[in-house]
Order: sequence, then C-alpha cells, then structure tokens
Amino acid sequence: MYQVGDLIFYGNTGVCEVKGITTRDAGKANDKELYYVLEPVYQNCKIFIPVNTTEVFMRPVISKDEAKQLIDTIPTLQVETYEDYTSSQLTECYESLIKTHDCADLIELTMSIYTKKQLADQKKHKFGAIDDKFMKRAEELLFGELAIALDIPKEKVPEYIAKRVGRKNRANKNEYN
Repeated sequence: MYQVGDLIFYGNTGVCEVKGITTRDAGKANDKELYYVLEPVYQNCKIFIPVNTTEVFMRPVISKDEAKQLIDTIPTLQVETYEDYTSSQLTECYESLIKTHDCADLIELTMSIYTKKQLADQKKHKFGAIDDKFMKRAEELLFGELAIALDIPKEKVPEYIAKRVGRKNRANKNEYN
C-alpha cells in the first residue's frame, strides 16, 4: 500500500502524488472502501481510486539511479521505425508500448518515432498525425517521470538526456583512442 506523500506512476496520467487515503461508501450499508487521493504532478485535478484496484496500473516512480542507467542505454538501442504499417496497426503497436508503462519502452517508442520523423523530413514527406500524437504522449509520460526521478524541471529533460548521452559517447570514443 502506498503512503501519503509517495510519488507513483498512475495509468495513462503519469506521475501522481498520493495526497491522502480516505474511505468512501462502497454502495452497501455500512460498507466502506479505502481510496487513494491522487494529485497528478503535471495536471490540475484529483483522482480517487480504490486502494485495491487492479483496473488501473500503478507503480512507484523510478529512482534517480534507475533514470540515469536508463538514459545511459540510449546510445546502444536499435529501434524499429514501423514504416509499412496501416494506421490501425500503427496505433495498436504504439498503444501496446505505452500500455507497458515501462520507461525503456517509452524511450524506444520516442526514439523510433523521432527517427521516423527525421526520415520523413529528409524525404520531404509529411510526418504522420498518428506518429506525432504518440510521440507527444510518450514524451509527456517519459519526461514527466524522468523529471521527478532526476529532480529537474520537465522541460529540461531533453537537454539533460542530450548532455548525458553526449558525455557517454565521448567517454566511449576516448576509451578506444
């Protein structure tokens, strides 16, 4: 059970703080159920969700060390760009990656779509609306969690990633020279 003050990753909302634990009427006489009171970090609302729910995904936010290790894997990733997919196949593929709620999958998804965008730009083709929608969604979830884990503003996450990956690449090159 999460405690008040815990930061958790909640469903498709992203990072939320547990603001309270309360009881609510479960619909039967004198039957009360425990609920988390969640406040999304990057949205202005409150969410009430049963403590024992299995319908919505919840997990603790990754640690600072886990975030750094995850970013350090970026240069080694080989991503598929999902070129010859129909709109429905593309949507299904992207949704399945987002629904894992795994930062590594979100990194692969954003890298894949970013690569696809670069290829479209090079060929002077239009970037697809589905790709754009899912890249924004994946970045929103990923950057939100990384910002919390690294204790930096969300808008600074891309810059942090670029610097860390750049340092890592330079260190690897120097190792072999």
